[in-house]
Amino acid sequence: MDGGITTMTGAEALVRTLVACGMEACFANPGTSEMHFVSALDRVGGLRCVLGLAEGVVSGAADGYARMAGKPAAILLHCGPGLANALSNLHNARRARSPVVAIVGDHATHHRAWDAPLTADVEGTARPYSDWVRTAQSARTVAADGAAAVQAARTPPGQIATLILPADTAWTEAPGPAEPLPIPSALPPAPAQVETAARILRRGGAEVLLLLGGAALSEAGQRDAFRIAAATGAGVLAQMSNARIPRGRGRFPIERVPYPVDLALERLSRFRASILVGAKHPVAFFAYPGKPSSLLPEGCAVHVLARPDQDAVAALAALADEVATGVPPPAANDGRPADPPRGAVTSEGIAAVLAALLPEGAIVVDEGVTTGRGFFPATHAAAPHDWLQLTGGSIGEGIPLALGAAIACPGRRVVGLQADGSALYTVQGLWSLARERADATIIIFANRRYAILRHELANVGANPGRTALDLLDLGNPDLDWVRIAQGFGVEAAAAADLATLADLLRASFARRGPFLIELAVP
Repeated sequence: MDGGITTMTGAEALVRTLVACGMEACFANPGTSEMHFVSALDRVGGLRCVLGLAEGVVSGAADGYARMAGKPAAILLHCGPGLANALSNLHNARRARSPVVAIVGDHATHHRAWDAPLTADVEGTARPYSDWVRTAQSARTVAADGAAAVQAARTPPGQIATLILPADTAWTEAPGPAEPLPIPSALPPAPAQVETAARILRRGGAEVLLLLGGAALSEAGQRDAFRIAAATGAGVLAQMSNARIPRGRGRFPIERVPYPVDLALERLSRFRASILVGAKHPVAFFAYPGKPSSLLPEGCAVHVLARPDQDAVAALAALADEVATGVPPPAANDGRPADPPRGAVTSEGIAAVLAALLPEGAIVVDEGVTTGRGFFPATHAAAPHDWLQLTGGSIGEGIPLALGAAIACPGRRVVGLQADGSALYTVQGLWSLARERADATIIIFANRRYAILRHELANVGANPGRTALDLLDLGNPDLDWVRIAQGFGVEAAAAADLATLADLLRASFARRGPFLIELAVP
């Protein structure tokens, strides 16, 4: 043992194992049951610890970190209720297929029978939101359990691994850390999958859709997809919600399946076959009276070129070799955005300001909801950047995602496009941004209402009155986001027009640390 230590606790053996497995970050909201894990962090270097004031901040930050770092972060939660508070963003992380190792402290094994106030079915709570769940049985095995959790989290395409840590397994003497376990590779595409896709493309041409998700949206994946499209006439789209898309100048202007059902049905109406590459069958976000759940035309054939657990990049390369040999991809986007506009705030104007001013290498976290729906196509000519979306539909992940992305990628500016109603779910994340001096600019779209739900009232055929409309209103009293941010230690200012927005963005990009802009939107 180093430093003259002759014994170690189970908690220390676990922390040493996590570090040996290549983990470098832990987002935490600990309690009494986790104090031995917390204490072990003082004796083991290599794991950056970030405190979140709410569990949803912790789980969302781990998601953002994993998307940008390409490897898991640990999260540390307190008993069943702490896990329950983290589940909404753990759901989003699972939908993003982000690797996360969730460590949940629990009562000591001998204390469970006494039904103390925090006693809960932690395994039962974890299972619907996890791909792997295990409760440590003793300090002798806890390090091996940790190595298995990391292996599970890093199993393609990325999984949520939840390790439940009874307090006595953490404080009891342990034999030492465990060796890292081998990380499985993504499964190769089957030759039959590639051959069938090639046959569909040769037969269908422009009536075939290549629908990309996950790793297929990497720069290499997009390049081969657009080569295939150039050779066959097929359409190329990204699925509706995506964990990460590289885009901007020098990359391909890929569009996404639209969120509104009618727009999606229209956009997909010409296709008679769809080839899924790391993507799921496109479906409506919700059911609506008289509208279909599937967004593909009736009778559209669906073929899977690569499942999410398969190597989608290799699958696209193999398919390109079959149908696009010698065909270069179309020219990448080399347009330049116009200077930022001035005048009144509109969704189109905000997008134009962003396109003009985004710094190279920016990471855009999009939880703009209603205001941000049109931002994506208007920013194709922006400087090269990555675009992160809310993947599971559980709102309140934007600020935590920005935190995790900033921790994963120091030196890159994170730009959070944030609806005001969603921001309130995890507003505590502002404090963590300030504490970590994260390079993040958060733009709050202050329309003071749950605007998307007003649209949904019409979409589902509801007939709202005053009571219903009041439930969707965030005024009376109005939220003061400048003062809220300042109360959490984040410098902030308000903008009511596009010129002021542009000035504040420039100023925030030229400084270090977080900055919040409250933008009044109609």
